[in-house]
Amino acid sequence: MQERSSVTELAERLRQELDRYSPGGKLPSSRALVDRFRVSPVTVSRALAQLAAEGLVVTRPGAGAFRARARTTTAAAAGDTSWQEVALSADGAADLVPRSVDASGVLVSLAAPAPGVVEFNGGYLHPTLQPERAMSAALARAGRRPGAWGRPPTEGLPELREWFARNIGGAVTAAEVLITAGGQSALTTALRALAPPGAPVLVESPTYPGMLAIARSAGLRPVPVPVDADGVKPALLADAFRATGARVFVCQPLFQNPTGAVLAPERRGEVLRIAREAGAFVVEDDFVRRLVHEDAGPLPRPLAADDTDGVVVHVSSLTKATSPSFRVSALAARGPVSERLRAIQIVDTFFVPRPLQEAALELVGSPAWPRHLRTISAELKTRRDTMTTALRLDLPELGLPHIPSGGYHLWLRLPEGTDETALTAAALRAGVAITPGRPYFSAEPPAGHLRLSFAAVAGPQEIQEGVRRLRAACREVL
Repeated sequence: MQERSSVTELAERLRQELDRYSPGGKLPSSRALVDRFRVSPVTVSRALAQLAAEGLVVTRPGAGAFRARARTTTAAAAGDTSWQEVALSADGAADLVPRSVDASGVLVSLAAPAPGVVEFNGGYLHPTLQPERAMSAALARAGRRPGAWGRPPTEGLPELREWFARNIGGAVTAAEVLITAGGQSALTTALRALAPPGAPVLVESPTYPGMLAIARSAGLRPVPVPVDADGVKPALLADAFRATGARVFVCQPLFQNPTGAVLAPERRGEVLRIAREAGAFVVEDDFVRRLVHEDAGPLPRPLAADDTDGVVVHVSSLTKATSPSFRVSALAARGPVSERLRAIQIVDTFFVPRPLQEAALELVGSPAWPRHLRTISAELKTRRDTMTTALRLDLPELGLPHIPSGGYHLWLRLPEGTDETALTAAALRAGVAITPGRPYFSAEPPAGHLRLSFAAVAGPQEIQEGVRRLRAACREVL
């Protein structure tokens, strides 16, 4: 059973039993709870911490856990917050694009499903695939480094910037790299630096909903440019630049989210040429380069490695290959724009915490790092193959136009007329969480789609069970 499911279930069992104890009464020892419920000491510790956070239990080091005494509270006045509707919108009359923020497309892959639900909507590696021991060891070593708890350089630790520069390749130097707190933060900084409110920004269609949310919350107007199996279509990209006057194009040239497409070799130079002629930047979101599958073969270099004119602003991250909480990433840019990126990050967040940067250096410099990458490379291929085989056997009516050799998901086309919302709800009733395709489009989608993740589940058996449940949902809706 997943650790977080065990914690949730144990916390609920203990919550139901609290009435057996008088206020201030002592609960059974951790060892007794381990023996009784047949869970690990870590699960017991986390369940008690959850109850303590809820104010139901008090833990005392060396003494144990006790039922909390009832607190006397006074009823809060109901109040009237309706004035905020005016305050939040009164200054928006001149906005070309509404600044309201819709996080629903992002929350789909962040929210943990209920226990027992197969997580086909996850955006991160399952805990069994995360290098938890290596990260813990790296964090422990990092904490003992001289100056680890001091203030880091605002651009990031020089050694970590150098590591990212080497991994990008080409002529990129450490001086052109800025350490940021995760890919989402890096994209936010890039879009704020490159486009003023009200400006158009070209995006792939379909594309990552989190990037669309960033753009809209900054008052930008996402303009879609269609993607096929070979990536963005250069002719349509050129047309979009001419029609809109945009100065930014955001793309994922490697294992694009959600299609899994890789930008074809003959299109790479075309994209850079078209952007350069338009006087525009290309924001390259290289988010899953480290989640390549075992059978992928050599990968193309990042666009930034072939860019000598400062067209590309490159985003890369360690998060997808490690843990959702290991939020270390990099922005690489050449020319005056790099100073603007740096200034925006300083204003927003000052810098990435030094202990986390030191831990990243410890992790990527350890023998465990290449072993981990080899392990997830093989495991993701196995999971991808398991899911594609199960879909072809059980759900042949779902179109699977492209099988990626990297990343963690498949992009499926639904039969004509399928109601995505109804299918998503039916799937959840059947015990499987899926991601509808609509949030991936900045304009009207050409058809209904689903994105299914194979990285957030426990393994091949759970994938097969999830597809079986999805088949039951499809029989209900299709």
